[in-house]
Amino acid sequence: MSGTDALHAHLKTGLTTVCRAWLLERQDGTRFGFTDHDLPLSFEGMSFDANGGLTAGAVVQTTGLSVDNTEALGALTDDRITDADITAGLYDGALVTAWLVNWTDVAERKVLFAGTIGEITRRDGRFEAELRGLTEALNQPQGRSYLKTCSAVFGDQTCKVDALGAAFSVQVPIAEMRDRKTFGFENLAFDPEWFERGRLDVVTGAGAGLTGVIRSDAISENQRVIGLVEPIRASVAAGDTVRLIAGCDKRSSTCAEKFSNILNFRGFPFIPGDDWITTVPRKSGKNNGGRLV
Repeated sequence: MSGTDALHAHLKTGLTTVCRAWLLERQDGTRFGFTDHDLPLSFEGMSFDANGGLTAGAVVQTTGLSVDNTEALGALTDDRITDADITAGLYDGALVTAWLVNWTDVAERKVLFAGTIGEITRRDGRFEAELRGLTEALNQPQGRSYLKTCSAVFGDQTCKVDALGAAFSVQVPIAEMRDRKTFGFENLAFDPEWFERGRLDVVTGAGAGLTGVIRSDAISENQRVIGLVEPIRASVAAGDTVRLIAGCDKRSSTCAEKFSNILNFRGFPFIPGDDWITTVPRKSGKNNGGRLV
């Protein structure tokens, strides 16, 4: 008899000894186990601590593509789940598995939920996390959009530019930290504004693995100053190494002139805009059925 069948047989007795258990696995491989039982449990090669690290709301699962449950994960209160780690994004997209377990025989168990952590919010002095089911990945837009600008992400398989190559990126130590969203650098052999709309990746230091979108790239007081849209979510210090990746505004002219990649441009720069609908007939000029200028 499988563990699920054994659990169902146990539930049919009417006198049950069940609890919930959760396995939380971050993207860096760190794993935590929790249970709402008053004693720790062990299965799946993990110890599930009975310290109230996670508390469950009502689990609601649907057959559609909506989020299974926006409150399936309650408060993150365990001492190992720190404010700094959450702010640094270490729990973004973390895998979550929840079981219903017979605590007298942990082999009798059933998976109630499998998915990832979505949005994490602060409320009443604690953190609450949204759970997203496995079908969430199917709820993403598919196909192409017909826009004047390019639909590719700079450096992806459709763009085909080597974004990490020496022509379009550089690894460099931070010369000065003005704040967590403004960085000073020395000796950057790229024109000002080269990295605007690009990306800053933290390579070394406490913030290693974090990224930021570059808002501005200019020279100020004989120093190259890079500004981000949002502050880096962890401590970054002068001397830490970052990677700066060139920015792309997704226009066809930029694709041709800055990256010499117009053959892979994924936009439609010559489709008429909304104002074309309201264009009135003219007696003068070219009226040969071609593009209106």
